Amino acid sequence: MMYNKILSRSFGRNEKKRLGYGAIGSLVMAFCIWVLFKLYLCRLSALSLQMSMDSGVGEKLVIKNTSISRHLAVAKGERKELKPICSILEPRLDSCEITGDIRVHGKSSTVSVPSLQTDTLVTKDSRNMKPYTRKDNAVAMKLVRNWSVNLVSGHKQIPSCNLNHNVPAILFSLGGFSGNHFHDFSDLVIPLYITSQQFNGEVQFLVTDYKPWWISRFKRILEKLSKYEIINIDRDENIHCFSRIIIGLRFHKELGIDPSKSPTGLSMKDFRQFLRSTYSLKKAKAIRLPQDDKDRRPRLLIISRRKSRAFENIDRISKTARILGYQVVVAEANLSTDMSKFSQLVNSCDVLMGVHGAGLTNMVYLPDNAILIQIVPLGEIDGLARDDFRKPSAEMNIRYLEYKIRVKESSLMKQYRLDHAVFRDPLSVHKQGWSAVDSIYLQKQNVKLDVHRFRATLSKALDTLRE
Repeated sequence: MMYNKILSRSFGRNEKKRLGYGAIGSLVMAFCIWVLFKLYLCRLSALSLQMSMDSGVGEKLVIKNTSISRHLAVAKGERKELKPICSILEPRLDSCEITGDIRVHGKSSTVSVPSLQTDTLVTKDSRNMKPYTRKDNAVAMKLVRNWSVNLVSGHKQIPSCNLNHNVPAILFSLGGFSGNHFHDFSDLVIPLYITSQQFNGEVQFLVTDYKPWWISRFKRILEKLSKYEIINIDRDENIHCFSRIIIGLRFHKELGIDPSKSPTGLSMKDFRQFLRSTYSLKKAKAIRLPQDDKDRRPRLLIISRRKSRAFENIDRISKTARILGYQVVVAEANLSTDMSKFSQLVNSCDVLMGVHGAGLTNMVYLPDNAILIQIVPLGEIDGLARDDFRKPSAEMNIRYLEYKIRVKESSLMKQYRLDHAVFRDPLSVHKQGWSAVDSIYLQKQNVKLDVHRFRATLSKALDTLRE
């Protein structure tokens, strides 16, 4: 109260106004300094960079700061929250979806997005990425080419277009573990389906780490997903220009699709229907056996292997199955297998069985309500068996049975003494790393089933077909 009285005596009316305006100005200046400082801190802590172009507004730089869960948009005449475009936070892959004036140069492995701004926050940004879905696996990623995504400024830095495209592009790699049937589907075919299906064929595939045999093997699937000839981008000297590009394929889980993450709500049911349409697969549902009808014989496909995890008594297994009432087919799937013919063979069967391995991936062609029997070899690989085939089978509407072999059914008996850690303490082998597990339990092990014990599993499959 005393302070107000002194103030009113010391200053006239005009002086008080000027003092008030000065105080307000000081507050505004302090606020501006705080905003600029905050922007600088956000710049330093950014974990993900997103870029997009808008012809009416100019370029936008979007920074995702996970510590405060906000997006900062810097644009000409505009400030708003933007959807993240590039993601580096996914555990399995890095990906970018960019809209704007995009230039792709395969020879230099660069994707350039021109910028008209000169601000240092915009003109010096780039991201290196490998467009394959196993960034957590160093072995796979050594086989994938590195690409640079750059936001550039200045006419001299912007590459000129040689070819203009009026459809979006998807850039992905055929490096990594391609050539293994499980990885072909889990890492490439299913992610490519998830990523490209939204375009209804109006999309251009740009393939890095090109493998002609892979393209030939999956030709019918690729032609179904894109109406345009695939570009081997690594050897292409042209500057390809697009208004939209997706770099890296979307991945949800092993051999599966999460509808909640799919742009159009796709599921494995949709994918399997896509395969049936692509390969003209006729059988939609597995046989249902009447309780009192012993004349109808379901078809059993035994996936054979040659190099490892092979059945050493496949003839006895087949004979036992025939006695129980199966029609038995034995077949091996390898890189030279005609995918069209093999898919039709699998689709004609009601039960598919095999030792844990890539061959079981062919269950994608089975009719609904069919049965998968996974033979799990020694080595405490239950987690692999579960994640690779048991979980995915449920999403495919395939019923699952499992048979775990015993020591006497493993060829490892011929290589190690029974008191060896390979039998006594498999987890000690796991502690040595994946290479030890792979070398011993997957590459050196064959299987000789106890047909009397396995008979119960075959009988259970018959009972399941009667349900």
